[in-house]
Amino acid sequence: MKQLKLLALVALLVSTSCSDDDQGSGPIDQSGIFKGPEVSVYEGKAWTWVALNTKGEPEKIAIAINQDALNSMPAEDGETPGGHDHHNNLVLTFDAKAEATLFKHVWLNWNPNGHPPTEIYGLPHFDLHYYMVDKAERETYTDAGKLDKSLDADYLPANYMGVDPVPAMGKHYVDMTSPEFNGQVFTQTFIHGSYDGKLVFLEPMITLDFLKKTTSFKRSLPQPSKYQKSGFYPTSMRVEKVGQVTEIILEDMVYKTAS
Repeated sequence: MKQLKLLALVALLVSTSCSDDDQGSGPIDQSGIFKGPEVSVYEGKAWTWVALNTKGEPEKIAIAINQDALNSMPAEDGETPGGHDHHNNLVLTFDAKAEATLFKHVWLNWNPNGHPPTEIYGLPHFDLHYYMVDKAERETYTDAGKLDKSLDADYLPANYMGVDPVPAMGKHYVDMTSPEFNGQVFTQTFIHGSYDGKLVFLEPMITLDFLKKTTSFKRSLPQPSKYQKSGFYPTSMRVEKVGQVTEIILEDMVYKTAS
């Protein structure tokens, strides 16, 4: 009996010691860079990645396109010039760890002939939609009234104007202070997008020429005064060439509360 009591006491001490060790170890480090699946883009590849801090909060979210893809994008697509081309659209998904972000998928659109207004956006470029909804929901965006319904001004940065409602995409809002609206040639810009009066995507729009020639570029992103959904929002965009890969990164994330 004494031996059984002694064994029980030893087991209790070991259990307590392990529990104390667990408590002393602190929170689990959730940091890392988590890459999404690769998708073929003509002769190359594209994919997404997300960088999380030790708490599992998003610090950066990105689209990566390798040089083989950039060098093999077709100059023509057989579509009517000046129209959104739905032939060169690719869906990129995220690693499961990206659930910490607001974003659910990327829709990468290649426009070899540009799109309206062609006098401004007629150059070969990518539309890089970071969507806050999944692909299935986005594809239901076909109601004309909901497509045309605008975001309230408080949920848009100053000087953004609504244009171009596109089925299965959303209504676009462009920054009227961007260089291309003020006498300069279009190279890159940043767009917001909505459906039924709700923000559903953020969109870097960048020319092929800019992506090929740029090794490092960073710009701030205008912010609205209010947010419809709580979460981490990017306040900067960076284009960075790393070896044979060009990355379009949304970063400097700041948590915003819905209001």
